[in-house]
Amino acid sequence: MGIQNCHFIDLPRIQDPRGNLTFIESERHIPFEIKRVYYLYDVPGGAERGGHAHKNLSQLIVAMSGSFDVVLDDGHHRHRFHLNRSYYGLYICPMIWRQLDNFSSGSVCMVLASNYYEEDDYYRDYREYQKALGLIR
Repeated sequence: MGIQNCHFIDLPRIQDPRGNLTFIESERHIPFEIKRVYYLYDVPGGAERGGHAHKNLSQLIVAMSGSFDVVLDDGHHRHRFHLNRSYYGLYICPMIWRQLDNFSSGSVCMVLASNYYEEDDYYRDYREYQKALGLIR
């Protein structure tokens, strides 16, 4: 799988003068069952998050507030995505290296995951990730 399989997903949006509403349903709006939800907040200026890939996990990343960038790398190509709206998310398939940076003040990053936390699912070393892809020995 490569970066071409990662893409923005428009989420349902109900607009109302009293405030807008967006919702996400497992396997209906996103291509997986949601097993875990977590969020990043109070990220200090200049800090980076992520810096890993998942062997089997799929994710949807949503900027709930503020903005940030997600840099995806499949070992051959690298692409930067800017997230700044709560009514779309970035779908990331397995075996894609991701780095989050450029967090605005007060930003909140919500992540929906296809599986429960499992440390064995992570590549935390980029060289090990490249080896798994067969790019280096």
